[in-house]
Amino acid sequence: MEEYRRLFMEEASFYNRLILGACLPNSVWDPLPHFFQTWLRNYIAANFIYFLSGFLWCFYLYYLKRNVYLPKDAIPSTKSMLLQISVATKGLPCYSIVPTISDFMIQSGWTRCFVRMSDVSWPAYLVYLMVYVVSVEFMIYWVHRELHDIKLLYKYLHATHHIYNKQNTLSPFAGLAFHPLDGVLQALPHVIALFLVPMHFKTHIFLVFLELLWTVNIHDCINAKLWPVMGAGYHTVHHITYCHNYGHFTIWMDWMFGTLCYPTDDDESKNI
Repeated sequence: MEEYRRLFMEEASFYNRLILGACLPNSVWDPLPHFFQTWLRNYIAANFIYFLSGFLWCFYLYYLKRNVYLPKDAIPSTKSMLLQISVATKGLPCYSIVPTISDFMIQSGWTRCFVRMSDVSWPAYLVYLMVYVVSVEFMIYWVHRELHDIKLLYKYLHATHHIYNKQNTLSPFAGLAFHPLDGVLQALPHVIALFLVPMHFKTHIFLVFLELLWTVNIHDCINAKLWPVMGAGYHTVHHITYCHNYGHFTIWMDWMFGTLCYPTDDDESKNI
């Protein structure tokens, strides 16, 4: 166990040095305790992914391809995007706590994580990965659904995100525009799943940050349909109807639990 904890600590420390060393003088971050180094690493990485992906995607959609993928009246105003950035910026310090806590629990030996690919066979790795992703998808679906169904949670937490309820108010920057506690609740399934499924440490970190990138992507209103992916077309329906398409990466959970609603070319929805 001590050897395993040492390996986890070494890998996490490598990521800390890689990101913090590239952004800050050693004198700023090196004296910090390992936990705070990890939080700072996650905070910097989350900001980098959010702002870089958001600006590049908005530049592509609203400038280079203006009126190609979206009609002019569906393009969000600069005011809307700045408001979304403001809300997301306030939440990012809290969102960064979730992967920091998961790192701490992994390094403490509390989870079922493993650090080396050689610890399991490739078939076992693929099975664990599939079970992990399905578990996370299941939990995110129900957390998201309860944030709508429990009126107090909706009123005081999730309503912050749903002020963006039309195409011309949604943009990639709305992807992280949540009440901080709302964002934390929807990220927790990635931590809970570590206690249920053996998971490769590096893959877990990758999927956590892919989650961030994906949530930016599904708020661009482009009506792409690639079964079974929960693309922006499906998620735009969610922002319009409030009671469909609670899933994140796929439409499977909505299909299973009767909340799937197909997007259509004319921006109306068709229930199944």
